[in-house]
Amino acid sequence: MSASGTSKSQAIRAKAGHPIIDGDGHTIEFAPMLEDYLRQVGGGKLADRYARQFKGNRLGWYGLSQEERRSRRVARPPFWTMPAKNTRDIATVMFPKLLEERMETLGLDYCIMYPTIGLFMPREYDEEVRRASCRALNMMHADLFGPHSYRMTPAAAIPMHTPAEAIEEMEFASKKLGYKVMMIAGHVRRPIAAIAERAPELAQLAIWVDSLALDSEHDYDPVWQKCLELGVSPTAHTGSMGWGSRTSISNYNYNHIGHFAAANEAFCKALFFGGVTERFPALKFAFLEGGVAWATSLYADLVGHWEKRNFKALDRLDPDNLDGKLFSELAQKYGDARFNEKLERLGGDKSWLVRTKENRASLDEWAACGIAKVEDVCERFVPNFYFGCEADDPSVAGAFDHRGNPFGARLKAMFSSDIGHWDVHDITEVVEEAFELVEHDRISEADFRDFTFTNIASLHTANNPNFFRGTAVEDAVAKLLGDGRETERRLAQAG
Repeated sequence: MSASGTSKSQAIRAKAGHPIIDGDGHTIEFAPMLEDYLRQVGGGKLADRYARQFKGNRLGWYGLSQEERRSRRVARPPFWTMPAKNTRDIATVMFPKLLEERMETLGLDYCIMYPTIGLFMPREYDEEVRRASCRALNMMHADLFGPHSYRMTPAAAIPMHTPAEAIEEMEFASKKLGYKVMMIAGHVRRPIAAIAERAPELAQLAIWVDSLALDSEHDYDPVWQKCLELGVSPTAHTGSMGWGSRTSISNYNYNHIGHFAAANEAFCKALFFGGVTERFPALKFAFLEGGVAWATSLYADLVGHWEKRNFKALDRLDPDNLDGKLFSELAQKYGDARFNEKLERLGGDKSWLVRTKENRASLDEWAACGIAKVEDVCERFVPNFYFGCEADDPSVAGAFDHRGNPFGARLKAMFSSDIGHWDVHDITEVVEEAFELVEHDRISEADFRDFTFTNIASLHTANNPNFFRGTAVEDAVAKLLGDGRETERRLAQAG
């Protein structure tokens, strides 16, 4: 804070010439109040069951000995995840009125606030508890944030175990509670059926990750269609601690690093290969808190894999195309006696080259996403996906590296403060940290504008032009949309 009482973040905002929108801040739920809402939704017995299961899921590690943790492979859970010493900051993310009062100092014009405990609710195994806890959380946050809609809006927690439960909560949150943002789980951990049938007690230990759009247990197209009908752009805020390699029994940092990115990549790949962006080109998805480094890598990998493994390119890999006569001649000339003896015994059998018989009709793995040429990869990926990046994330620069990204693409990185969580020491410094990318010549001021304003605004107005109506950024967003439409009109005329 300067001698004049102005924070550096506030000074940066004053000079920016555009609003700064926080695409992913976090509120901290007051558990005793949440329990009251849960009792209202599901009654006392269900609220008590929620409390037991929440404690069991989150604190079970603490009730085990080191030997039991090792034998059961129970991952070290998060601990001390809030900046407790900075009492004012904790209070700020718990009381919307205080957040609104401090926003000018923070350098923020508008905040989209995500839950903390609520990040886990859509992933609860118990269906009754899962659905009731999401409903209770959404009701509580609608009441808490409703009076402060000029400056902020909360995200509804949407369970995704089945399309039906997702659609039901989306409709309730949108039509009854007025939500504009839907936070979905980007995957569902499901028991492997063969094991669950033979050993039900092991069902929650032997799981597979359903990424909802490829090889899923359900058809989620009705959910994506419902998003369009409700005018919302689904935002995935799901981690991967506890699966894959992130199962250390002793080290939370080991489990935490990269877990949002891994979960986001799995969901994003499923949406792409499952053809969701082909079938729903107008629908935009956001992947939060995982940065954008994984996305730049995935985008480049998709381009590279299509060039080498598109359906036509597979012809050069088809074992039937091996010239047996030429290979035998080369073997006679360059192979030793043992090699040629083995080759002669095979008598032209090519099973040494490939041991499986493929159904050629199922080998076009790009068919669902409608990829006919390499440029289509860009068309199915870049316009539809947005990536939440924390203020201190240096990978943001890669999103705007049009020279390094295939086809000169600029990926849609979005500023996400993550206020309320342990990685933010002082919430007045998040805009300052983000602007360091400009000060260190990693991105331009125009990139900073896209990062902190344009991309976030375009995500949420893609299917709801009125998203920011009646807010502190209404006029700026209206001008942005007007300028964008004028640009589109001119490009169309030029074309």
